Amino acid sequence: MDFFNILIEAIIIGAFVGFSVGAGAARMFHAPGVQGMGAFRTLGELNACEGDPIAHFSFGLGFLFNSWASIVGVGAFTQDIAHRIIPNWAAALLLSRNKNVEETLHDPAKMAIAGAVIGAVVVSLMTSTAVAIPESLQLIATKVLVPAANWLINLVMPIVFWMAALDAGRRTGVWGTILGGISHLVMGNAVPGIVLGILIGQGVEDTGWNRITKSLLAAIIILFVLSGFFREFDIKLLQQFYLNIPDVLKELHALFKVGA
Repeated sequence: MDFFNILIEAIIIGAFVGFSVGAGAARMFHAPGVQGMGAFRTLGELNACEGDPIAHFSFGLGFLFNSWASIVGVGAFTQDIAHRIIPNWAAALLLSRNKNVEETLHDPAKMAIAGAVIGAVVVSLMTSTAVAIPESLQLIATKVLVPAANWLINLVMPIVFWMAALDAGRRTGVWGTILGGISHLVMGNAVPGIVLGILIGQGVEDTGWNRITKSLLAAIIILFVLSGFFREFDIKLLQQFYLNIPDVLKELHALFKVGA
């Protein structure tokens, strides 16, 4: 009876989450004319799949195992379920029948319905598995699947996105390489930087250096500077070169309680 109740609750919660995620991801394609409700990286990753249903499905599948291991091992859902699995699988579901992104991926109503279906299936499947699996297998799942998924996210995915950036043209490849390298140094993962590089490169290719592309570049620079500061990248960089850390920099970090 408990298992049945948990399954029903998971289906309902998954449907609500998938509905909002699907609609939010689709609405981002209509910004700034329409207010978006999604994550910026979700938009970039959806664009990177270029409307190919197999690419969308494969991308979501790559994050399924890590999320599954997390719910089985520690009982917690990862953000990848909402940011990556549901929107990409919803897109794959719609694009498998109609490859016109304007009528599928960019349609909030269709994406909301598809997201609700995918969300209900994914959340109920993961939750029911976590409840039914023995404790000994939960430990195995945590020790085996999580490291494998980390290899996928930290090694394979950056290579895939970098190849996509290079394939999009010289300008996009250069921006993807530069921002991807900086992202790897600052954040420990090159994917966010490569996605931003693709957006910058394609934006310049399509419209040139206008107010939008310049504002986007300025926002990216601010993002990297703040991310590096709060991750103590500046201090670690000085330490790697065996240089003394200025007292002013220590006091600045202490002021924001970063801990120098």
